[in-house]
Amino acid sequence: MRGVATTSWCFLREQMRAPLVLVLLLVLPMLFVVMASSVLSDFSRALGGSAHGDGATALAAGWSVAFLAGALGFFVTMSSHEADQRLAIAGLGPARTAIARLMSALGLAVTVTAAAFVALRLQQPIPHAAHTLLAMSAYACIYLAIGTAVGSVIRDALAGSLLVVFIFLLDVFSGPGMSKGTSGLATLLSPSQKAGELLLAAGAGTASAGPTWTGAAISVAVALGLALGAFWYAARTRR
Repeated sequence: MRGVATTSWCFLREQMRAPLVLVLLLVLPMLFVVMASSVLSDFSRALGGSAHGDGATALAAGWSVAFLAGALGFFVTMSSHEADQRLAIAGLGPARTAIARLMSALGLAVTVTAAAFVALRLQQPIPHAAHTLLAMSAYACIYLAIGTAVGSVIRDALAGSLLVVFIFLLDVFSGPGMSKGTSGLATLLSPSQKAGELLLAAGAGTASAGPTWTGAAISVAVALGLALGAFWYAARTRR
């Protein structure tokens, strides 16, 4: 485990070394929360949804986390294929390489989540801080998994990034708060549905029912398993 922890820290330090990454992680969530909340509220009203006021602002914070986590997951996975394979061949193995890569990616996701949470707190009061933070973390995990899954099978930066954005947009406009109801096919197009329901409730200052928490926990568990599998797939030796 010491080798995994050391490798994970090296991965994270390498990502944080680029100044542009720090700007993306810290500044973009704040801009997104400030600029997108009114837009989400307008779209929600046009589509018959329920995201208004503080709820729309909280939802904007969640979507800022989702978008950046998905982008980071994709580019980290796409750019690390060869390095991870060399590490696996050198003795770390695909499984431990995947765990180290997942831990470092989660470190980036935590940074994005913290920045968006601070931006949300500056924008409005947060009546249920822990509730809100957990919902935003669920967004980060789910979209980190989506980004890594896309990055593990698509090597073209333009095609992969467009696919992540396409999934993101489908999720935004079919998710909770943006339409009258989510059921059937719309549920499949909204992987962050339960996280969105948690965040809307937190933004409105109300509690969430137990099944919503359970659904969000299952979504996060599936997402982390998918991300780990994607990193393993990218790190395994190809013959």
